[in-house]
Amino acid sequence: MPAFPTDPAPDASLAFLREGYAFIPNRCRRLGSDAFHTRLLGRPVTCVSGAEAARMFYEPGRFTRNGAMPKSVLKLLQDEGSVATLDDEAHRIRKAMFLRLLGPDRAPEMARLATEALRESLAAWTLQRDERVRLHSAFHGILCRAACAWAAVPADAARLDRLTHELAAMINNAGAFGPRNWQARLRRKEAERFLAGLIEDVRAGRHHPPDDSALAVIARHRDADGSAMTPEVCAVEMLNILRPADAIARFLAFGVHAMHRHPAMRDALRAEAAPGRYTHAFVQEVRRFYPFFPAIGGKAREDFTWRGVGFSAGDWVILDLYGTDHDTRLWTEPEAFRPERFLDTEPDAHALIPQGGGDYAVNHRCPGEWATIETMKAMLHALATEVEYDVPEQDLDISLRRIPALPADGMVITNVRMRT
Repeated sequence: MPAFPTDPAPDASLAFLREGYAFIPNRCRRLGSDAFHTRLLGRPVTCVSGAEAARMFYEPGRFTRNGAMPKSVLKLLQDEGSVATLDDEAHRIRKAMFLRLLGPDRAPEMARLATEALRESLAAWTLQRDERVRLHSAFHGILCRAACAWAAVPADAARLDRLTHELAAMINNAGAFGPRNWQARLRRKEAERFLAGLIEDVRAGRHHPPDDSALAVIARHRDADGSAMTPEVCAVEMLNILRPADAIARFLAFGVHAMHRHPAMRDALRAEAAPGRYTHAFVQEVRRFYPFFPAIGGKAREDFTWRGVGFSAGDWVILDLYGTDHDTRLWTEPEAFRPERFLDTEPDAHALIPQGGGDYAVNHRCPGEWATIETMKAMLHALATEVEYDVPEQDLDISLRRIPALPADGMVITNVRMRT
């Protein structure tokens, strides 16, 4: 049977760390193939890129996340017992809970709360015009406050501040190894203890959140076998509500970066009285163009053949998210930032995949994608239309070696003032 080309390196782990988001695209170009074999962390792996590869990867039931991600990533972004570690009926039932909580009908409420929190911060920043506001960090606090209000998580100012730092540490250190990763995992455990305590309070009748809130729904959820989740697993799933909302901070920093680089696009956002067709296209292009997460891994659950190459149960496959979003076969001039590409069409579920691809209900595609898009639209439109600000001298470069990526100085603004 024909085979894909093989990376000549005996192990490419150091190259992956050195090249980051560009690791798979670089080898695809070098080897002349959108699929190749290599070794990472001493394990054989097949790396694939493009919409056809995404369709293969997201074939229902074909791959599991179990054993497909390094423990350093799993422990920060998912942890044991989460929906991402489940398969088949167990996954379907748990995922349905998330889709009820995070579906398109619930996304506008998260966007509204986040924009209200942003406006409170904007008002404060206008009184401190000389202050340098590092937007990425500021967005973390804004989004944590909004997500807790949306999920009915009671937290005073001190607890909100701690939770903000705990969530930010999970995201910012997902690509790190050693002490930084370990410290972030300790912070995650603190957040889990806090949330597990809230679950126990709800079940004991000491706290009464709204019935349709994330806290209430997760506390009373029953899995496929009819059993309730333990408070510890409930806490993990609460973090799977709060942490992705907080991750929007990175997309928002990229959005402000794009407005600064392309002032005419900011003017086009301002031309809309409310977030509309252009704002939606702008947000989709931010999600496509900027580096969010480089790749996702899966371990084959069964033998299958793709393009004449046989895969066996247990084989490790990595899908290139960033490279697919920059694939010349899918996007005209993919290295150019062009919102107009989304003005008249919605992207295929296997072409635009910054948060995963395929079907939400049966695949491991992020159910928070609707909330991400609506929150980005509302907040970026508010930033474009309601305030003026200066962008001082700073390092705005975005290194593809850093995982997760970010403008080097976090997208700093100053001299914030209300538009008249």
